[in-house]
Formats: sequence, C-alpha cells, structure tokens
Amino acid sequence: MLFNTYAFIFAFWPVTAAVYFLLNRVRLLVAAKLSLTLASLFFYGYWNVLYLPLILGSIAFNYAFGRLVQPRSGKPAARRKPLLIAAIAGNLLLLGYYKYADFFLSTLSDWTGHAFPVLRLLLPLGISFFTFTQIAYLVDAYKGKAAEYNLVGYMLFVTFYPHLIAGPILHHGEMMPQFDRLRNKIWQWPNAARGVYLFCIGLFKKVVLADTFAAAANDGFANATHFIAAWTASLSYTFQLYFDFSGYTDMAIGAALVFNIKLPQNFDSPYKALSIQDFWRRWHMTLSRFLRDYVYIPLGGNRRGEAVMLRNLVVTFALGGLWHGAGWTFLFWGLLHGVGQVAHRIWGKLGRPLPRPLAWFVTFMFINATWVFFRADSWGQAARILKGMAGLQGVSLADLKTLAPPLLLIALFVPIVLLCRNSSRLADTFRPTWRTSVAAAALLVFSLLYFNRISAFLYFNF
Repeated sequence: MLFNTYAFIFAFWPVTAAVYFLLNRVRLLVAAKLSLTLASLFFYGYWNVLYLPLILGSIAFNYAFGRLVQPRSGKPAARRKPLLIAAIAGNLLLLGYYKYADFFLSTLSDWTGHAFPVLRLLLPLGISFFTFTQIAYLVDAYKGKAAEYNLVGYMLFVTFYPHLIAGPILHHGEMMPQFDRLRNKIWQWPNAARGVYLFCIGLFKKVVLADTFAAAANDGFANATHFIAAWTASLSYTFQLYFDFSGYTDMAIGAALVFNIKLPQNFDSPYKALSIQDFWRRWHMTLSRFLRDYVYIPLGGNRRGEAVMLRNLVVTFALGGLWHGAGWTFLFWGLLHGVGQVAHRIWGKLGRPLPRPLAWFVTFMFINATWVFFRADSWGQAARILKGMAGLQGVSLADLKTLAPPLLLIALFVPIVLLCRNSSRLADTFRPTWRTSVAAAALLVFSLLYFNRISAFLYFNF
C-alpha cells in the first residue's frame, strides 16, 4: 500500500488511528499495540502476502537472539559475543541472498564465461530497512542499551508502518519509550494537525513535484545525447530524488505524529550543503548514523591514524553505495562519495576554505554528477549522459524547445530548495492555525488531481 493512494489516505490511516486510540481510551493497552502491529503487518502484506513469512521469521530470529545477547541473559560477554556475530551474520545472509544473489551470479557469469542461471528473486520491500533496524537492535542489546521482553512491543518497533518500507532506520531506545508513554496513548489534536499538515506537504512533493521531474528524467536517461538534454536529464533526476525522498520523509513523520510518535529526522535540506561531509549530515541521516556506528567505528574509525581513517571512510561509503542497490554503478557511486570525503579532509588541512557560494557550487555539481551513476541502468547510459554534460556530443538548440517545461521547473525550484527551511522540522516547531488548515486542504486537493499517475517511492527499491 502506497502513502499516495486513496486507500491509505481515506481508509487505512484514519481507521488504524481510530482503532488504536479507541482501545487505549478503554484501557486495553496491549490490545491497542497489537492492533497497530497487525495493521502494520497488513500494510506490509498488502504488497504481496508472500512477504509476511519472511518478515515474521526475521522478527522471531532477532527477538530470540536479542534476548540471548543481552547482559541480563546471565551469559558472560565471551559467550554472548559469538551469538551476536551469528545473529548479525544471519541477517546479512538473508539480505545478501535476496538482494545480491542474482548480482553475484551475473557477475560470476561475466568473469568466467560460464552462464550461471540467475534465481530471479523478487526483492522483498523494505528488507534493507527492517534488517538494518534489527542489526542496530542486536548491537544495542548486546551493549545493554536495549532490552525488549515483550514480543508484541518488539514487533511494533520493527513493523510500525510509517517507517517500515523506506525508513528511517530506527533505534529501539528512541522508539519504544514513546509507545509506552501514557500521554502518547491519548489523542492529541496539535500532533494530529501537525502530522496531517506535514503529510500533505510530503504528498504534494511526491505526486506533483517528484513525479513531474520523473518524466523528464526517465526520458532523458533513455534518450539524451546533447549538452542541454543531458543536463536537463541529470538535474531532473537530482530534483526528482530530492522531492521523492523528502516527500516520503515528510509523509512518514506526519503519519507517525498522528499516533504521537516522533520519528527521527532523516532529511535536512541536503542541497544546501557546503561540502560532501555536510551533505551526508543532511541526506538519509539515519543511514549515515548506522554506517558510522556499525561500520566506520568498528573498522577503527579515526583511532589508528590518518591513513587508516581515510581507508575506513572509503570502505564505509563503498558499502553504503552497495546497500542502495546490487550493481557496479551503485558501488562506484559509493566509492566516489568516499573519495570525495577524503578530498574534503585533505583540502581542509590546507587551511584554505572556499567562499561559501563556490563551496556550495562545487558540492552541488559533484552530487549532481554522481547521481548519474546512481540512476543509470548501465555504464553505457551513465557515460552517454556524462559525455553529453561535458559537451563532447555536441549542442542542439532544438532541445530548448522540447525541454522548456522541465528547464523552467529546474530554474524555479533551485532557489526554493536553497531558501526554504526543511519541512520535516515542522514536526517540532509548527503551530496549527486556520490558515495552515486551508493550506493543507489546498495541497491535498491539488495533489489528488495528480493521482492518475501514482508511482512508488524511489527508496522502495533499496
């Protein structure tokens, strides 16, 4: 079930909220949690009921190992650590099988010349997100930072539907206290108003802006050759991804806020970044946090000297690139960002900071160019777009006529993206008024006019 559908907006979301708060009102607290858990499982199984045994098996596996690796289990650390390693390995094997098996077999066929039959596995939705969420839980449980003795509570933590399909990646300690807080079990109009307003902003970003840019990006990556067309394609995808992911983030935070649950920030105006390091503090913030805490720091972080630290940065970002998709272009995209981090640190040691406008321009151009590998279906497609952007395939002024609409959109939204405050922060600061109610209604009505071209969110694929 998509957030941007009639079924979700006018049936599933309001009904699940009504049932949850009604059960809490009559003090059936466990039943309320169970209703929201079952609703989340229905939300997940709505895509394909065959996904349900997979996520339920994953939950049972991690819940059991989470109990075993906790210090309160009574086992000494020497016995708990192998269990933690085994549990993490089990999660990675599950993720690797579904996400990378066909990629591995195809690569092996290319390298050896022997045609290994691919498995043609259908990637379960959200598997990267619920796997990483549970790996974080296992590590926190091992360190004594998380303890969940209630199976329904743990299932709700993993499956809570606003975050289930495309994040953010959650920590147990930041979520479960919210579900257990008594005042959060009472309907709160201010939170509901903020949540609905934020959801409408995200809906508008997705169905009106992102999907409009998608048409130009898809056509450009399929056909663009000349200078203007190639730049239109790359910038259209840059803004499609921005509004798609920002829109999902707003909608997820808004949907959760109706339940009085505050999801962590996952998106903070990343195209305002003045360096590649700053970009990753703003883009997919919970993934950056996960990679830092569970990859970069375990590799040694910055504790073993400058050279090892730079190597750890490159390795971490390469793995982050591969997490996004099973393909060499994703790995190369991650490597580019790792090398960009290294270059940023080396430049910083020279003590010659760039003027802010130039720093922004260099950062944005780097991000825009590297998104080409992120979007491209093949090396050839990426090379064609980049050659066109470099002017190596000529300039066609005829492209100006056919590409005028997306070019005007790009010219309009560059300053908007750079000047406007990140909308998801409204969850903390926004005070609803009658004017914002009118604005939310207008955004909703305008967005509904675009429901004839409903599409999934880009991060559903990762």
